[in-house]
Amino acid sequence: MNTDILEGKWKQITGSLKQQWGDLTDDEITQVNGSYERLQGLLQEKYGWNRDRAEREIDAYLNQYREV
Repeated sequence: MNTDILEGKWKQITGSLKQQWGDLTDDEITQVNGSYERLQGLLQEKYGWNRDRAEREIDAYLNQYREV
């Protein structure tokens, strides 16, 4: 489900990604291009998180974009 949110609302999300994770550059955000796996890998690389931590962080972030 979160992969669908990320892909479907990518243009909305890009503006707030940098606020959420300030170490990400505009170029890196552009390269993610809505891919959950790319964002996960990027967060692991930038913050030294393991896969599970990156998934939890992304999922918590994307919860604000869920339709109620």
